[in-house]
Amino acid sequence: MTATLAPVCSSASEAAPRTHAGTRPAPAACSAYPSFASYVRARQPVLLRTARSLTSNPCDAEDLLQTALAKTYVAWDRIEDHRALDGYVRRALLNTRTSQWRKRKVDEFVCDELPEHREAPAGDPAEQQALHDAMWRAITKLPARQRAMVVLRYYEDLSEAQTAQVLGVSIGTVKSAVSRALGKLREDPELRHTA
Repeated sequence: MTATLAPVCSSASEAAPRTHAGTRPAPAACSAYPSFASYVRARQPVLLRTARSLTSNPCDAEDLLQTALAKTYVAWDRIEDHRALDGYVRRALLNTRTSQWRKRKVDEFVCDELPEHREAPAGDPAEQQALHDAMWRAITKLPARQRAMVVLRYYEDLSEAQTAQVLGVSIGTVKSAVSRALGKLREDPELRHTA
């Protein structure tokens, strides 16, 4: 069952930041940004999929996307190129998750080589779907930081340098964390069973 996010612009005052006194400014009509509402309706499934890839909990993913969309709404009139909105929202998703990861202490180990990414063998679509599902379950078991790096590297197809830049870490950190994550995925009993 797919949950639907509450519309961010159901009332503009919900997305508006609080003033120093703790009150929100006078509500503006959502019709001030009808293109925002259209954008959310059209792109929400894709953006929610990205949010889910960064979290292990569907409810957390919805909260994460809601926060990113609220930030986008507040900045809507300052965004010059509306063709790049997905990138803006994706950056807001990653920045929000990154601030959570940075609060956690993680030991880092540098490794010399990154395992090669291998293409999935062509075969029976049902077997491929079963493998895909097993892989996704295994990825959701990874610690949040490793999961994010694997998602950015292999699902979002970012380079090591881009991943490091997005997460605010060194390239060596990305290499070592991805290496450890791939090692855990190789040892996952469900993946060993389906391989």
